[in-house]
Amino acid sequence: MTTLDPAAAREAWRLAEPLHAMVYFVPEATERFEALGISARAGYFAARGGVFGPVGPAPVVATFYNFRPDLVARFLPSTWEIVSPAAAIEARLAAADAALERGLGDTLRSDEVAEAASLARRAAESATAHLAGRPLYAAHTELEWPKEPHLVLWHAQTLLREFRGDGHVAALLLAGLSGLQSMILHTASGQASGGFLRASRGWSKEEWAAETETLRSQGLMTGDELSDEGRELRARIEAETDRLAAPAYEVLGTDGCVRLAELVRPLSRTLVKAGFLASVAPARPKQ
Repeated sequence: MTTLDPAAAREAWRLAEPLHAMVYFVPEATERFEALGISARAGYFAARGGVFGPVGPAPVVATFYNFRPDLVARFLPSTWEIVSPAAAIEARLAAADAALERGLGDTLRSDEVAEAASLARRAAESATAHLAGRPLYAAHTELEWPKEPHLVLWHAQTLLREFRGDGHVAALLLAGLSGLQSMILHTASGQASGGFLRASRGWSKEEWAAETETLRSQGLMTGDELSDEGRELRARIEAETDRLAAPAYEVLGTDGCVRLAELVRPLSRTLVKAGFLASVAPARPKQ
């Protein structure tokens, strides 16, 4: 049970998240995956899901939560005939290295980045005391830590992202929401692009429309917007996600979370302004 205010942990995670998430959108990732003979989408499933080993689609569908199963099955396990999980994971790290270098340059060698990396690593490593029910996070903890401070920061945020994500999936399950339904409600809140989420996760317009109608019938949406009940449900899910993510940051305390947020804010702002997360529009981290 954490005594840390979940809001402090959320702010530290939120402001650092662009440092990790950009790897899913930058051309450096596409280049490195294509050099291995696979597409960027195959690389995404192979690099993120490769922490489980050369698995089929089921563990990825289960833990990623919001992808259409047949989309995942298009790439796994067939991608393992071309690349190994280790090669895919290494390519993702190399892409992150190159993209951060392009976006932040000499700033990566600063004392501030080294301090941020140290704080984030403390949080990410302390979360190993809470492995139960955290499959994606737990699998990522078995990867070796990189040596350069900016990659330590990237890897730490990767771990913290998966730790939070595992908790978010638990909150969605308890709320009785499927991955597709959760995306529709997220879109209805105005915080994400429905077209991007639907297409990137492999759902058809008809499937999206059918589940939207289901959510309307449950009183969670009015038209294309959240109802009062829908807003209350989303607020409860986000609060539960924050609560479940907070134990990772307990080791930092409020002051450490505030400091981490201060250190990563200008880094993330630079990447966002430079378009490193352009495909995520319209949602943007508040500065």
